[in-house]
Amino acid sequence: MNLSNLHPADGSRHSEYRRGRGHASGNGKTAGFGHKGQKARSGRPRAGFEGGQMPLYRRLPKRGFKDINSKEIIGVNVSTLEKKFNDGDVIDTAALLAAGAISKTGDGVKILGNGELTKKLTVKAVGFSASAKEKIEAAGGTAEVI
Repeated sequence: MNLSNLHPADGSRHSEYRRGRGHASGNGKTAGFGHKGQKARSGRPRAGFEGGQMPLYRRLPKRGFKDINSKEIIGVNVSTLEKKFNDGDVIDTAALLAAGAISKTGDGVKILGNGELTKKLTVKAVGFSASAKEKIEAAGGTAEVI
């Protein structure tokens, strides 16, 4: 360690330049605020203020809403289980991710009944459609709700 290796900790420096420290700083005199006017003074308008005109975020129509209590359930068909897994496998979200059947876990996986199933599988998931549960059990497997 020597003086040439010293530098401030990441995040400790807030600005790339020092405002209002003379002409040599490159941002002296008006400190980047220009000459006069509302935006040059203290108490300048908040972000999005358009001088009394109706702001853009209030002019645009609002559509729908996002339910904060909703769950993101990923659907997987039994045809995918037929392709990706072997007879006797135990299938859960980790196995589905590893096999590439799903790209993310979300809040859980629900097994859906599209396709045919001939392999005996033990499937553990958040939910099953009636037809999917019927097909898994008809093939000799088990459908466990976790």
